[in-house]
Amino acid sequence: MRGRGKHTILFGLVTTLYWFSYYAYVPILSPYAKSMGASYKMVGLIAGSYGFAQMAVRLPMGVLSDTLRRRKAFVVAGLVLAVVSGLGLFASSDPFWLLVFRFLSGVGAAAWLAFTVLYASYFDPAEAPKAIGILNSLNFVGQMCGTFLGGIVAAASGQRTPFLLGAVGGAIGLAMSLATLEVRPTSKPRSAKDLLKVGADRHLLSVSGLGIAVQIVAYGTVYGFAPVAAKDLGATDFQLGILTTIATVPMAVSSALSGSWFAKKLGEAFTVSFGFAILAFSAIAVPFAHSVESLYISQGIGGFGRGLVLPLLMGISIKDVAAEKRGTAMGIFQAMYAFGMFIGPMIVGLIADTVGLTQGFWTLGLIGLVSAAATLGLLRVAPAAVKRAASSASSAS
Repeated sequence: MRGRGKHTILFGLVTTLYWFSYYAYVPILSPYAKSMGASYKMVGLIAGSYGFAQMAVRLPMGVLSDTLRRRKAFVVAGLVLAVVSGLGLFASSDPFWLLVFRFLSGVGAAAWLAFTVLYASYFDPAEAPKAIGILNSLNFVGQMCGTFLGGIVAAASGQRTPFLLGAVGGAIGLAMSLATLEVRPTSKPRSAKDLLKVGADRHLLSVSGLGIAVQIVAYGTVYGFAPVAAKDLGATDFQLGILTTIATVPMAVSSALSGSWFAKKLGEAFTVSFGFAILAFSAIAVPFAHSVESLYISQGIGGFGRGLVLPLLMGISIKDVAAEKRGTAMGIFQAMYAFGMFIGPMIVGLIADTVGLTQGFWTLGLIGLVSAAATLGLLRVAPAAVKRAASSASSAS
């Protein structure tokens, strides 16, 4: 294992600040848009634009990073956009501009693929799931700190202040990112066409499909309409921050353990399936919550499930991919799961405007249950298929 020293520690701090900057205002974003007069559909569009931007940008970003054999530049760019989007949201005066700058924040968050590939390069290839589990744990720590402090400053200084807090966190992370270590792959891909052949692998596509499902549920609930449900129950801005924080704390714990302890004890397929079942419960339970405290419980349980699922899927997606093609593989995986981030809030918003918010949450629960069942079959496909596909593509060239 390489790099268990100052470079991993520094990169961990940068990662924490990166996600702090993007999540400092998440608890208040949907209620803030609603207070501006946005419909449920518009709230869903604002929340979903974050995922739509990532869906559009991540694959070309992955191919470009592999072609250039550089990751650090994309890490720095992601933090620059964290600052710009935070300031833009702070200055927005109507829902349209919230939509524009939330979309821009999604472009910046697309750089997460460069974070994961660069951090994994500090470790031996076989340790990719474990490394990404650690990095995702730091991701969730950043989210937790951001949502918690965002709730505090919103309660003390108003709903717009968390946007400014996010920009400050991004600026600090940007300054620190300049000192991170770049580990470039020793081999260079033959061509962009060769890189795109990685996306033909069925196993990678299956894992990515499960990534879509987990993000549909997460971004339809705790990052979309669970705060709206909490506001309907009389939650304060501080309580909205606590809600998202409570959902994030278990993610940090289960994420750090998913690719190591849980996967070894239960197996990868069962761990992911179990996580989906927990997520389904957390969505179905929202309409039954009659107090903000009961929402805390359901979303905390859901956070534990998401922490089991997403980091493990992310590690599986690149575990058997050659180093010079990992950016593309991760770009495919993250572009596909970003579709879930986009469509999750849209699904709930459309259903809520048509038949009611309760039915929207129940739909998310059904998606989680179907995914739990599908996982047991899909993850039994040998992950080495990605490696075989890459080898076949190389020999055919």
